[in-house]
Amino acid sequence: MVGENFAGNIIVNLANLPDFLRNPILKKRMIEFFGLSEPEKKEIINNALEAGPTIPFPNFSKLFKTWLKILTTLTEEQREGLFSEYIVEVSQSPQKLIAFNLDGILEIFITLEENEKEILSNTIKKIINNLDENQKRKLMIIIPDNAKKHLKF
Repeated sequence: MVGENFAGNIIVNLANLPDFLRNPILKKRMIEFFGLSEPEKKEIINNALEAGPTIPFPNFSKLFKTWLKILTTLTEEQREGLFSEYIVEVSQSPQKLIAFNLDGILEIFITLEENEKEILSNTIKKIINNLDENQKRKLMIIIPDNAKKHLKF
């Protein structure tokens, strides 16, 4: 798989699907993620972080909102595992997050139901609070103040 961005291609294709197809396919892919080896998980995370900014934002926003909503239906352990992979990767390479429309991503988060926002915020805070101080510092520098406010940091 190395060399080709299969995960990125899947992400781009998923972003273009209508909701009724995107939801079950994305959920299936997310569940499959937990059965992968650590190198495969890391590759998928890197491919997703690379592909995300290349997707036109209207399509990306639908995909990202679907992803967030699915995350709220997973167990805390699964949600924490998936978010942790992304957060650790971004804390090690903050430039990967800078290419994203972070204000737009925050707007997507804000449109979620209150209980969904709380579920996600609690998981994100738990993960970030468990990072070492250097990783946490790097991450907090790139998270916009407005996002920190909504995540209640």
